[in-house]
Amino acid sequence: MTLAVRVPRELSARVPVEQRGPGLDRDAVRLLVSRGTEVSHHVFRELPRLLRAGDLLVVNTSPTLAAAVDGRIGRTDVVVHFSTRGDDGRWAVELREPDGRGTTRARAAAPVPGEVVVLPGGVRLTPEEPLSAHSARLWWARVAGPSVLGMLRVHGRPIRYSYTERDQPLSVHQTVFAVPSADGSGSAEMPSAARPFTGRLVARLVSRGVLFAPVVLHTGVASAEAHEPPYPERFSVPGASARLINGVRAGGGRVIAVGTTAVRAVESAAGPDGVVRAASGWTDLVVTPERGVRVVDGLLTGLHEPEASHLLMLEAVAGREAVDRGYEQAVRGRYLWHEFGDVHLVLPAENPHREHCDGNSAS
Repeated sequence: MTLAVRVPRELSARVPVEQRGPGLDRDAVRLLVSRGTEVSHHVFRELPRLLRAGDLLVVNTSPTLAAAVDGRIGRTDVVVHFSTRGDDGRWAVELREPDGRGTTRARAAAPVPGEVVVLPGGVRLTPEEPLSAHSARLWWARVAGPSVLGMLRVHGRPIRYSYTERDQPLSVHQTVFAVPSADGSGSAEMPSAARPFTGRLVARLVSRGVLFAPVVLHTGVASAEAHEPPYPERFSVPGASARLINGVRAGGGRVIAVGTTAVRAVESAAGPDGVVRAASGWTDLVVTPERGVRVVDGLLTGLHEPEASHLLMLEAVAGREAVDRGYEQAVRGRYLWHEFGDVHLVLPAENPHREHCDGNSAS
């Protein structure tokens, strides 16, 4: 799916919202709401009055890693983006070039199998083979020396692309739902749909009667220059979350995923009967309009580039007409894109009278 809209470069969010002016918090981003093809405009802190008691938000608790680190191949400087740790101890990595402005650019040449990338702390990386036959962007690489996660904790920084203004501390890339994993693993890039949530807003949602179901999906690297389908990623849907999701659906409540990562996790744990069961491991599921969704009724997500593969998932949840209408309004309304930008809540179309009543019964 490719949208007809063009996103002007100035609509890229260059810094987090809380750095744009005094008194702003993460929940000050704008919120575009699509109910079918009906669009309305809000601020994210209004979310509690836009949801109903009994609605369930599925949230990804994966923490963000400082997954970018400087290295060298011979006398050539490179930047390594660590994406995913494999079961055999290898890492899927992307090699990029410094651009002289503190960010990176895609390398023109693919890695050479067997060449050694020297990293800080005595870690040595040897690319072996492409992760996928369809793309040479990510490679499986063998690691020698100390642990990669330990090296990233000391020498790494969050992955950053050129549309942002400057490097940010790792804390800026963590969501309020992030929970450190026992083995230190996490996401190469922030599950950014959840970034606008604050502790205060979560408390208001709970008092409203909105439920939360935690899942885990460790996101891999999503290159700014490529719009490929997602690669296999590690996920986990706990039994308690599966039971909660099934109970809400049986009771007529809405299951709303916070981010495309949460959709991928929960849909990976759903059987053809639509029942969610505890599951963990690797998922290669790609949610498309042809596959459809079995569990998710709505989606809270960032604004994606018009060529992004994530838009197929939005179309599966909302339909092509609703996605086209929402993005047309987002560009016209000067919403901001990318991980520090504004967000889009996609809900099913509803009876206008009921929607009006729900909106006016907010606590």
